[in-house]
Order: sequence, then structure tokens, then C-alpha cells
Amino acid sequence: MTPVDTAPAPVAARALLALVVVLVLLATTGWTTVRHQPPPGPSREAALAAWARDRAGHRPLPDPAAPPRTVAAFFAGLGPAGGARLAARHPFVVGNLDGAPVALRYRANRITLARAYDAERGRTGDPRLSPEGRHEAQRRIDRFASLLRPDRRILAFDPTGTGRVAEVLGDLERARRVSVVVPGVDTNLLTFQRTHGRYGAPAGMARALYDAERRAAPGAGVAVIAWADYTAPAGIGVDALTGRLAESGAARLVRLTEAMPGNARVALFCHSYGSVLCGVAAPRLPARVTDVAVSGSPGMRVERAADLATPARIWAMRDADDWIADVPHLEVGGIGHGADPVAPEFGARLLSAGGAAGHSGYFTPGTVSLGNLAAIGVGAYPRLVCARADSACHDGISGAEGS
Repeated sequence: MTPVDTAPAPVAARALLALVVVLVLLATTGWTTVRHQPPPGPSREAALAAWARDRAGHRPLPDPAAPPRTVAAFFAGLGPAGGARLAARHPFVVGNLDGAPVALRYRANRITLARAYDAERGRTGDPRLSPEGRHEAQRRIDRFASLLRPDRRILAFDPTGTGRVAEVLGDLERARRVSVVVPGVDTNLLTFQRTHGRYGAPAGMARALYDAERRAAPGAGVAVIAWADYTAPAGIGVDALTGRLAESGAARLVRLTEAMPGNARVALFCHSYGSVLCGVAAPRLPARVTDVAVSGSPGMRVERAADLATPARIWAMRDADDWIADVPHLEVGGIGHGADPVAPEFGARLLSAGGAAGHSGYFTPGTVSLGNLAAIGVGAYPRLVCARADSACHDGISGAEGS
């Protein structure tokens, strides 16, 4: 055998092999979907241009990319009546503006939702559309109608393209602890909630977590955000295997955490590709983010938890039947997401995922996995069930329960 025969495979060959393995696994495990691209909604560009031209008195309106504290100071000077007038004129911008008052964002998003609903109604009978197109229009109408229910608080809403949305459960303005659910691949406006597979969709995940937290700490003052306010990878493809969309999503997640009202402690619950996004965001998260918990993770784009460069505690869990375990945990030439967060050498605090039953069951009521997530959310760390009998996940945690 020649030295060439025994040499390691070239980097390109290893990258190609990893890509082939990942694609085969994803194709056979349900991470792919076939969808019809929704029609474009209101023009985001037109809304931003109208905002840029407008004034509040003689003052220009703040740049939507300005730091949330700058936006908050602007609205504080504007007053409630001035803010309401601005939301009525520019609901699309105000509803998605980090730093704007939370209640004002809810109001603005109801306006945008109602307009999106009205715009979509005529499409269901449009003879120029294919049957699939009309069916897609009806699905969007149903989603808008559901989000418009009086009991729902929509923190962000953008119907353009595949759509983005974020919903708040609880009183975000007065909460002492806030949990943010960050979902993964194939998250969009239409998959935000589901009847079948409810607890694998962002709205169901957040509802299950909110209910579990309230049971775990009655009267503790908790809020949960179902955060589908980023463009997630759509099915199989390069986007699911690289960090491009995680990078853009991470910037949005950091702004969300910076813009939250009050001084609540924040925990992030990152599922599947959402854990890639949380890994990218980690070094930029504000100090109020005390915990980052990942479930069913393909990796966080680092080799060790310490490389995340955050003081937040890093937690990880994976069910024994989760197919993500078979996805190669590596990164070669930008493909893949790095080391396995549940590998002991990664350095995360390892939690039991008992009862999760696969990749999408971590938030299912009655599971040990959901109980663990809820305990993190309310700060009840002594109640956590570690992945190993040595209870190592509890090591070094100080502070009163629920503080």
C-alpha cells in the first residue's frame, strides 16, 4: 500500500462526504418539506421609505436600525398620544420596531394583520391562481384570523415572503423572568402553529412552556415569547447546513433581548437549527440573558461551550430517539455546525430529555424534557433532572430559587 493510500482524505473530499451524509439523513427523517412560495405581501421597502420621509413635529423619525435604547427614548419623548398616531400611520414599521413600547407594537401589528387579512381574501377565488395558490391564500387567511384573536399579543409581524411573527404569552412589561423559544428549520408564518404536531411548532412550544412555568412557580411573573421573527432555512439545502441565515437571525435575536422592557432575566430555549442561531448570537447577548438551553441541536458553530464567550449558563439535551444524533457534528469548509453540544467534552450542562420521543417532542406536556426547560425558565435549578446520575448539571449554580 502506498503512502497515498494511507493519507487522510483531502478536505474537499471530507466536506463532500459530510454533505452527502447530511442530505441523506435529512431527506429520510422529515426535515424536508415541499411548499408553494406564498405571494409577496405589503412592500417592506415602501413602508420603510414612508417612515424615512415622515416627521413627528419637526423631528425626524428614528432609524429602524438604531439601538433599541435610542428608539425607546424617542417614544418616551413622543408620549402615548403621539405614539398612537405614529402607529396608525406606520403600523408595519412600529409593529416591528425594537425599542418601541410593547403595547404600541401589539396595537400596530393588529392593524397590519387586519390589512393583510383583507388583502388576502380576494385571492381565494382568483381564477388566475392555480388550485394550490388558492389553497395557500386560504391558509394565510386562516393564520391571520387566528393571530387576530383578541387574546393574542403579537410582538412582531411581517407577512412578506414566507412571513415572520413573534407572540408574547404573559405580561412582558412586568415579568421577572422571560423565556424565548427559538425554533428551527421550516419555521415561517404558516408553520407558526399547527393542529397536528402542535408541540413541534413555535406557538405550541411556547404555550406548553408558559403553562409549565406557571405550574412550576405560581405567581412568579413569567412571560414566554414564541419567536419566529427570523428567516429560517426552508427544507433541505445549503441554508440548513451553513450559518448564513443564523447570522442574520442572530442579529435580530440580540436586538430582541436588548429591547425588552424592565429588568427581567431572560432564558433562551433553542431547538434544532435555532440552536445554531443561538450559538452565533451568544457572544453579543446582553448580561440579562442568564441561560441558553439547546435541544435536538446539530451544533452551535463552536467546538466548546467556552468558545461561545457568554456568561450565560449553557444547557443541552437530546432524546435517545432523536435522529439529529446521526447528523455529522462537524464543520468543514463552512458546511456543518461544529461539535455535538451533548458530548461531554463540549462542556454544556447536560439535562435529561426523558419522554421527548424524537426530534420534535421536547416541549410535549408531561415530559421530563419540558419540566427541565420550565425549571430553567423560572430559575428553579435544584429541580433539574440531569442526564447523568452524578447530578453534574447542578454544579456551581448559586442563588435562590426563582430569584
